[in-house]
Formats: sequence, structure tokens, C-alpha cells
Amino acid sequence: MKYTNENLKLAADTVRCLCADMVEKANSGHPGAPMGMADLAVSLWLKYLNVDPRNVAWPGRDRLVFSGGHASSLVYALAHLSGTGGLSMDELKTFRQVGSRCAGHPERGVMPGVEVTTGPLGQGLAMAAGLAFAAKHVKSDNRTWVFCGDGDLEEGISHEACSWAGTNKIDNFVAVYDSNGITIEGSASLSMADDTKKRFESYGWKVFDCDGHDFDSIDRAYRRAMKTAGQPVLIIAKTDIGHGSPAKHGTSGCHGAPLGAEEVAATKTALGFDPSKSFFVPDEVYAMFSDRADAMHRLSKRWIRQNPQLAAATLEPDYMDLVKALPKFDPAKSEATRSVFGAVLNALAPVAKGIVGGSADLAPSNKTYMKGAGDVAPGSFEGRNIHYGVRELAMTSIANGITAYGAGLRGLGATFFVFSDYCKPALRIAALMGVPSMFVFSHDSFYVGEDGATHQPVEQLASLRSIPGLLTFRPADANETAYALVEMILHTKGPSCIMTTRQNLPVLDGVRHEGVAKGGYVIYESGSQGSDTLLFIATGSEVSISLEAAKALAAEGRSVRVVSMPSVELFLSQKCEWREKVVPELMKKRVIVEAGVRFGWDRFRMDVKTTRFVTMAGFGESGPYKELAAKFGFTAEHVLKVAKEIL
Repeated sequence: MKYTNENLKLAADTVRCLCADMVEKANSGHPGAPMGMADLAVSLWLKYLNVDPRNVAWPGRDRLVFSGGHASSLVYALAHLSGTGGLSMDELKTFRQVGSRCAGHPERGVMPGVEVTTGPLGQGLAMAAGLAFAAKHVKSDNRTWVFCGDGDLEEGISHEACSWAGTNKIDNFVAVYDSNGITIEGSASLSMADDTKKRFESYGWKVFDCDGHDFDSIDRAYRRAMKTAGQPVLIIAKTDIGHGSPAKHGTSGCHGAPLGAEEVAATKTALGFDPSKSFFVPDEVYAMFSDRADAMHRLSKRWIRQNPQLAAATLEPDYMDLVKALPKFDPAKSEATRSVFGAVLNALAPVAKGIVGGSADLAPSNKTYMKGAGDVAPGSFEGRNIHYGVRELAMTSIANGITAYGAGLRGLGATFFVFSDYCKPALRIAALMGVPSMFVFSHDSFYVGEDGATHQPVEQLASLRSIPGLLTFRPADANETAYALVEMILHTKGPSCIMTTRQNLPVLDGVRHEGVAKGGYVIYESGSQGSDTLLFIATGSEVSISLEAAKALAAEGRSVRVVSMPSVELFLSQKCEWREKVVPELMKKRVIVEAGVRFGWDRFRMDVKTTRFVTMAGFGESGPYKELAAKFGFTAEHVLKVAKEIL
């Protein structure tokens, strides 16, 4: 179908009215951005965006991301008009209500066609960079489009992600900047004086300008963007927030509040619509979107026929293949679990071919480099090793975008554990989306030593464990590390992370894959197991010192048990029978040992008088790690002393 400026305007104005109606009925939301972006969005959807509303998971589709998730009503209006997910008009009327697919900010897995969950500004832009890279990596010819606004570009993550995308010349990536000059507090000039064009040109982007309400100008910008090679593209589209609203357009008053019944009516009148009709769509607008959907469905079927390998691509490994590939470890050789992780990753990488990623400039320390797998470089995307640079937050979001792309890809990111604070906003979004990105955090405690408290994580482990849906592993030795990585690869319902040590740890007896897979297990016990048993619960490097203390007590005839708990949340998710078998309620004498804050461990306390904690009560300190261990009480001798206090 050939679209004229007149029928494009009718479609865009229909979208404006639908968005205004949704926000008004909900008495909550953001009408300004959707109304301002309607011309840009309708033009893209009807003329350039290759998506199939009848097959939203078509692998060859373009990816469209609304980084400003507050423009959600625009997403749902487009979905309804195009038939995406069968979103009905009645569902539009449930916008922002409990149980509705039309959530306040679009959510992956809730509304079909939503590629990633955006919300915190800037993350959508960074995840879009990951989506675009993933397409280049699997040699698909689709394009990633992202709508972003002033808030996205003010957030620091945009600098990180866009610099990375420009450096790597990701040229299937187009960002449309809704430059309306308005933020919640008023004019964007109150806080932003950047020359956006020069900024992005300095990143290596190609930059075009357009009038976001002139369809000819929009067309020229889109066509030029699609012809650009060797660079990502930014289109700076000058728009009017709340476009169409006679009294509130161009003001912050329409950013995050309903227009009001009188202004909605005035807007509809100004746009040539009947003010007495709500949620109204002209038949010719439905026809336009239906014709486009028919064309895209034919395109998707043709693409699938012509690209059978890409259409059926899956890189998910088999469990037994992973287990067979695991390296063996010398029980007489102590080794840092970060080094072990590197060896295991390289052993499993040829089997788990979907793993793509790297470190925030720390691969030699994190041991995340996959040997022989090739490097991602400017204009070269086949390698599996990504150099993210010192960009932890963008790295995490880009990894999420890579994973969200599909095709069995698993985005991998790595840094020092203390810097997980920079990653946490994107870890949270990964958990919310349920995408199985993988993260490696080395140097997992005060054992970093001489670098001092600024580089010694204390509260970070408790913080990550508090995120619903995030799976964490803190392995005790080489074998637990190997089994943990296998479990991370097999875990496809959400993100996972592993914490590894800088210092060497002994290879332990009694480590079992089943125990790691269930989060916690008995690694050692001696004597009759009952109410007099002294139970040690430990993770990571503290398992070995707990074992030493327990064995000293066993030599004195005491009944002891040591539980290694590499994944607290995985253990707590097991059936009651397993939890009771490993940590019986009758064993009330307990010593809990972890080189981090106590927060979260009280759930394992059975009795105030008979439970002791060997944990961190403050920050770390600069010095040799063995001296710090003695000072903070993380020695077998101190753990034994604490245990005897209970006895």
C-alpha cells in the first residue's frame, strides 16, 4: 500500500487520541511523549520496520525498543492497530491496571512484541546496542531501531553504550532521538547543554536531523539511515511534546499526568476527531495497519524459507556434553577459583557455543577470555570475546540485549565483585525479564588485600541475593566452580552470576555436582548426627576453614556437620525434604561463616543462644590478605574458638 502524508497523519493522530484516552481512563501515565512521537513511530511502523504481528518471534524481524518506557501507551496503540498479540480495544482500556498486559512500562514476556523491558532510562538504549550486535554476530540482516529521549541521553549509561557501539561500528543500529526539550522539571536546558550531534559524531556515529512532525523530513532521515554503512546512526528528531494538545503541547505539564477531560476533548477537536468518542479508530487506519501486517507476514514466511539455518538456530548445549567436557583438577594443587573459572569456561565454550561476551577491561584478572574464539573488533562481529572497556553498567545491559536477541545466545559480562554495584540496575532488569544472561564477579571478598576497602566487597553478596530471580553462586573450590558454571549454562529462566576468588583455595573432598545443583549439601560429617551435632554452614573460601575447625572438633570426639552452600537462593528453592535433610531443624547449634555481612543469614538461625556468625561487621582494610583474615577472624582457629563457645 502506498501511504500519503494525509493518511499517515490520520494514523498518527489516531494514535495520539488513543494514547490520550488510555492515560485519561487510567488517570495515570505519560501522554506527552507518545503524542510527540506518533508521527515518527507510525512512519517507521508502516514503511520501514520489518516485524510480523502474526509471528512476533520471527528471527529475521527488526527489533524495536522504546528506551523511554514511559511512552508505553504508544507501544500498545501500535500493537492494537497492527494486531500484535491480539491486543484488543478492551485491553487498551485496562492500561496500567492490575493484571493488564498494558503495563505502566512495557514488559518483555507480558506483552508480545516487546523485545526488552525498559523503564530506568538509558537501559533500553544499551540493550538495543546488544540486540544490534547480536544480529551482526549471527549474520542476520535485520536492523535494530530504538526511540530515546532527553532523559535517556542524560543518563550515564547512554555515554557508555553509545561510545561502545560507535567504536565497534555497529551499522545496523538506528537511534531516533525524540528531542522535545522537556523533562519533568521543565525545559531540558535546565540540566542539559550538550551538543548532541557533536557528541555522537565523536563516538563515531552518523548523525541526521529531521522535523519529527514533517513526514517528508522523517522519510529522508529514515532512508539515509538505512543506507549508512560502517556506523550506527542517530536521528535527531525535533518534536513537540504533547503534539496536538492545544493548551499543553510543549510543556512539562503533559509529561507525566493526564491531559484532563476538557483538554482531551479539545485535542480531538483540533485533530479533526469527534470529541464525544473515546477509543475510536477510523476504518481506513485499521486497513493501513492490516495491509502492512499482510505484507510483513509474507516477508517473514519468505525469509524463513530462504534462511532455514537462521530460522532454526539454537546454540543450547546438552547436559552430558557439558559434563564430559569438564576438566579434572589435581587434589594436591590449590588454585584461585577465578583461574579455575577460566579453565572451565575454555573447556565448555566449544560446547556452549552461544556464550558471547567478556569483561569490563578485566579479562586477564577475571579469566573470561575464550581462547581461539576470536575477538569482536570494529566492523568485525564473528568473534565471541567482547572488549567492553571500563563500562560496567553498559556491559551488563548490552549482555542482556545479546541474550534477549534469542538464537541461543548468552550474553556474558565480568568485572570485580565490588563493581557489581555499577551493574545492579541492569541485573535487576535481567531478573525482571527472566533473560539468562551470565555474569562473573571475581575478587569476591576482603581477600583482595592490598587494594583496600574500596575494592573489597562486603555487602554486595547480600545485595545480589536480595534480587528476586537472580541466581548466585559462590563456589568453595575448583570442582564447585566447574559444576556452578554448568548449572549457570543450564539455567535458562533468568540471569545468574558467579563470585570467584583472587586467592588460592584447596581442592576439597566431598564436593558433589548434585549438591551444587541444589544449592547446598553436606560436604563433611562425623559422629552420630542429632541434636548435639554442631552444624557449620559456609560458602566460598570459608568452607575450607570451616572444614578444618570441624575436623578438629571431630578429633576431640564431637559430632559435627559441614554444609557447603554455594547458592543460598537455589538451596531455599528446593523441596522441604532436601532442606531438612541438609540443615535439620534439630541441629540448633550452628556456626555460619561467610566473608561478607551477616544480612540474610539469620534465616538459618534456630536459637539465639546457640547460633554464632563469623561474618563481616564493617568494611575491609588495606594489607596482605592473610593478615586481614587473622584480623577479621576468618581462620580455622577463630572459627573453632567460636564453635567451642556454643559447646
